[in-house]
Amino acid sequence: MLRQLHIRNYALIEELDIPFHPGFSVITGETGAGKSIILGAIGLLLGQRANHSPSLSTGKKCTVEAHFDISNYDLHSFFEDNDIDYDPEDTILRREISSTGKSRMFINDTPVTLSVIRELGEQLIDIHSQHQNLLLNKEDFQLNVIDILASNQAALSDYKQTFVAYSQANKHLDELMEEIERNKENEDFLRFQFNELEEAKLTDGEQEELEQMSETMSHAEEIKGALYDISNTLNGEKNGIVNQLKTSAQQLRHIERVFPVAEELASRLESAHIELKDVAQEIESKLEDIDFNPQQLEMLNERLDKIYSLQQRFHVSTIAELLQIHQDIKEQLSHLNNSEEELDDLRQQVKDLMAQCTKKAQMLTDIRTQAAKKVETELKQRLVPLGIQNVRFQIQFSSKPLSSDGADKVAFLFSANKSGEMQPISQIASGGEIARVMLSLKAMISGAVKLPTIIFDEIDTGVSGRVAEQMAQIMHEMGENKRQVISITHLPQIAAMGINHYKVLKEDTSTATVSKMSLLSYDERVAEIAQMLSGSDISQAAMDNAKALLKTNKSL
Repeated sequence: MLRQLHIRNYALIEELDIPFHPGFSVITGETGAGKSIILGAIGLLLGQRANHSPSLSTGKKCTVEAHFDISNYDLHSFFEDNDIDYDPEDTILRREISSTGKSRMFINDTPVTLSVIRELGEQLIDIHSQHQNLLLNKEDFQLNVIDILASNQAALSDYKQTFVAYSQANKHLDELMEEIERNKENEDFLRFQFNELEEAKLTDGEQEELEQMSETMSHAEEIKGALYDISNTLNGEKNGIVNQLKTSAQQLRHIERVFPVAEELASRLESAHIELKDVAQEIESKLEDIDFNPQQLEMLNERLDKIYSLQQRFHVSTIAELLQIHQDIKEQLSHLNNSEEELDDLRQQVKDLMAQCTKKAQMLTDIRTQAAKKVETELKQRLVPLGIQNVRFQIQFSSKPLSSDGADKVAFLFSANKSGEMQPISQIASGGEIARVMLSLKAMISGAVKLPTIIFDEIDTGVSGRVAEQMAQIMHEMGENKRQVISITHLPQIAAMGINHYKVLKEDTSTATVSKMSLLSYDERVAEIAQMLSGSDISQAAMDNAKALLKTNKSL
């Protein structure tokens, strides 16, 4: 429920701070006084785009702030999901727009995006303007009305979950069929590639080993010569380093009794002798292994050429990548071999889910059909007092392919006469008749769900007299049970039924023309309604008539 509205520097409004109350309230004022400006400011809190040039006061920051009591709206999860402080008794929406058009949004002083403030705002205020009557022409709106009044949210949610699963399985089936078709067209080429890689019998790390062996064998004579010289240096019979180290260590052992330091030196030389002897033996072993073999080198290079050729063909640089390609092709071919079985399984899954969807869609149809009969009866009962005495109204059902909202197409058929063929309401009903139908539907919906604050913007267009009184009575009833309904009206019959009456007027100051809004006292209401009845020259009869209208309001 809207509790307080503060507007600063928005169009003709310099400063406005106005409280709002539960129940049915009315807003009146002459054409051009600024009622639409106030709605525009509220629209900013609903996430509407700010029109910088014509709407905002030049050179000044615009601020629109509204305080809400959301205790009855069950919105705690919204605040948790968006990490916003939750204060159900005083939730504050604020929007600031600079003179350059830069906009900032806040919920309970927490900065939020436009989409977040729009998401919350649309759950708090429902502005019903004349253009919203056009929704009555839309099939999805008509079906949504039926669903709300049928209270079938649980069944609809269950159906939607199954439909999502069905849609995903169907999409998967289409993708699989396309993939299999592509692979079949490419099957021969895939098998050729697979066989080529299979015959290559590649092993991970093979390339590096072969490259090293080829490099070694290509320089076999050079390597062997170097190893031979080193071996001769270490193991030469006369001047071999290994034998000289051994002899030197023995000499140190002979003098260690008279020269104690020799013992440690001898140990170090013995260690060096052991290490060099081991190195010498390994070099001799390598000498035996190194042998230039032209046939073996040719085989090595042929194997490497094969590997390089495969890498170039598959646009990779390692055997590991070739092995992965080999595995991928193997899986594709396996997929082809098992495709019919997989397709059959998926087709069965789609068939089963479609059967479930069809069954649940039929349940929705049954619920909607029963609810539609009640809607037809109640809507006709509401429209007769609103001046459509011979109203005929029918909700026509027809089938459509399974979709996210079921398998039902609905059409609201209407006639204001006893005879003649009923037609879709958008094709036959007048603007005033559509407004009364929409008001009746909103009244019915408000009894089925917890609607937010509802603002009717001149829904009374095209009606007067007794019909206006009945419309006022409906809005008054909608405002009961801690609900909040606000009507912007030009009709005195509706203005008199408000529990609270606000007036918007335009005033000229020394520097500008400004719009103001105030909550009227009883005497001020009498004068305002009298003026609505008789114009600027208020007669005593108009004053008496205004008082008489106010007496019909049992809430005063």
